[in-house]
Amino acid sequence: MLDLFAVPGDLHRLPGGQGQSVLAGDLVLSPGRDHGIADQLNPRLARMAVELDTRSRRDLRIAMPIPARDGTWVVDGWTASRYEPGSRACTDAAVVRATGALLHAEFAQAFARWPLAMQPPRSRWDRAERIAFGDQALDPGELSDAQTTFARELLDRCNTEPFGDDQLVHGDLAGNVLLDAVDVPVVIDVAPYWRPVRWADAVCVLDLVMWSGADPMLLHDWSGGSLQAILRAALFRLLSDLEPDAEHVDLYRVALAPLL
Repeated sequence: MLDLFAVPGDLHRLPGGQGQSVLAGDLVLSPGRDHGIADQLNPRLARMAVELDTRSRRDLRIAMPIPARDGTWVVDGWTASRYEPGSRACTDAAVVRATGALLHAEFAQAFARWPLAMQPPRSRWDRAERIAFGDQALDPGELSDAQTTFARELLDRCNTEPFGDDQLVHGDLAGNVLLDAVDVPVVIDVAPYWRPVRWADAVCVLDLVMWSGADPMLLHDWSGGSLQAILRAALFRLLSDLEPDAEHVDLYRVALAPLL
């Protein structure tokens, strides 16, 4: 694998994410990647990365995906992207959300469709997203009792109120925005979904409050944008977790209590 990406064997684990990405030479290698997604996403992300980096005003960047020597984007489940020296995690909630708004505006222009939107779910996150939007039934056999109980409560509050048109969105933005050496936001690890931008922003806000120490009022204030988007964001996160215990589920209850 290292030979196909033309990098040395001296690997260094990188912080953030799930703690599985490593630095090899000038590339970041990340495991557990899907061939189908990478083949559809990475060629266009690479073009976008070049275009954004050559604009006179640089207010958004995307980590450049790098193919292997044989032209493939995934080798033994690993993908590569260009390392950004001097980069650091962005912890400012307002900057993260503003970055998402810029990114999704670019996606709306670059992606007229997403071929994988109508294909069978490819992961537990895909299944959770389909259930959250009513495209797949809730299967209690795949969930803990605590997950099932709270998921049913949230589903009972969902309705068909529209909250935006579908487009390509990053469904895991919080934690995946860096600031480069001159403080320009760099988006990494795009998790692609064909859903409304408000939903992606709701997932981002929920994650910022739940796991990044953002002020809980951010979630309360945002809910005026669309309670339905927040409900579906919470379902997506709750149902994609691997058998969380009751205490873990209660964290979602506490965060969402003022909205429900």
